[in-house]
Amino acid sequence: MYLISERINGLFASVSKAIDSRDAKWIQDHAIRQLDCGAQALDINTGPGREDGPEVMEWLVRTVQEVTEVPLCIDTPGIKTMTAGLKASKNRVIINSTTAEKARMEKLFPLAREYNAEVICLTMDERGIPNSAEARAEMAMLMITTAMEHDIMPERLFLDPLVLPTKASQDQSVKVIEALRLFHTLNDPAPRTVVGLSNVSNGAKDRSLLNRTYLAMLMGAGLSAAILDPEDAELMKTLKSAQILLDQKLYCDDFIRA
Repeated sequence: MYLISERINGLFASVSKAIDSRDAKWIQDHAIRQLDCGAQALDINTGPGREDGPEVMEWLVRTVQEVTEVPLCIDTPGIKTMTAGLKASKNRVIINSTTAEKARMEKLFPLAREYNAEVICLTMDERGIPNSAEARAEMAMLMITTAMEHDIMPERLFLDPLVLPTKASQDQSVKVIEALRLFHTLNDPAPRTVVGLSNVSNGAKDRSLLNRTYLAMLMGAGLSAAILDPEDAELMKTLKSAQILLDQKLYCDDFIRA
């Protein structure tokens, strides 16, 4: 299970404040804390509505990679901001993200090839997020084949079935699990999969409970990676327990602490 921390994101007030003041030490301490809690990669997002997005992304990437060599997941819808993050990256890098829209794939897959990046592929297009697992799988297959046309092989992709808030779209949680299972049939070896976990609890009460319950369900369906909050101790306990029960990690009596 590959863990990407969601916490270096200008959407959070504390991160936005550190960005505005260019407080490199705060950002670096924050990044190290995510890694100490179990993250294996760091999602880097400048936050919404910034006119200085490219400059901020470059600063964030350079600041974080001064203290760690883990992969960086460059998270932005803006092509200029994405390019700035890729140019600044010395660490291994993940593009977050493309959709199945032709225009977006035609811009991002060449960037992935140029910078030897992996790519998160969101199963949506200009019409939005499909209602069914089957339609998600069709979009995933389109992105796999389009990526290959740009010399991006399936092993460099993460397929994202797009978790939606349970409070607004309760039926979609099951359909995401169905989509994960379908994704596994699209290539041999099976493609990697990823979700933005906290979306499932957006706007709900007791978010941690929903997040950790859904994570265990997704892992049972074969989920490869998740963008999540590694500082949520109960979530991480659930993850470690699921790894034991799925025979992904060797059992020991102190498996939670280990």
